[in-house]
Amino acid sequence: MLNLSIREPEVDVLVGLLTASKPELLDGGEDRTLRTLLHDYFAFARNLEEARAKFASYIGLSPTQYMILILLAHSPQDEPLGINQIADRLHLSGAFVTIEVNKLVAEDLVHKSGHPTDGRRVQLVVTEEGLNRLKRLAAFQRPVNDALFGMLSHDEFGQLSRLLAKLAANGEKAVKLAGYIEATR
Repeated sequence: MLNLSIREPEVDVLVGLLTASKPELLDGGEDRTLRTLLHDYFAFARNLEEARAKFASYIGLSPTQYMILILLAHSPQDEPLGINQIADRLHLSGAFVTIEVNKLVAEDLVHKSGHPTDGRRVQLVVTEEGLNRLKRLAAFQRPVNDALFGMLSHDEFGQLSRLLAKLAANGEKAVKLAGYIEATR
């Protein structure tokens, strides 16, 4: 009988501690799997951030400048990107991207030109010097990326890529919701 009276409050406490309510995120009414996933994700994200910082440092850039340069280098040559496309793809503000792009232009890593049909926009392309830095980086990057993702099968890697794209697209909405909830409490 004593166990029952102790157990009931514990159950109530656990229900109050659930960090999700959607059934898809619960396992047997508990959020343990979600919490484990988040802990693993944060640990992996920390490792990705460290790798990105090392990649950027290797070629003398900030992590954001490195991401912009990589994005530009891998964009189709016949469709040069502008500030808004970079900001959208990297989930950053246009103003911040403009500041970082201007630093890349000053270092002669990116060339900025006016858009041929829209005078309000610019087109950005990687210069020869920018490509040379990325070529030097690639030899350093390959074994690190292989170590980060090499344990995944081709199918698992594709699935992870698709899932992360969905999560990234929804993440900003979730953060805005958190800000709203915080502001209204």
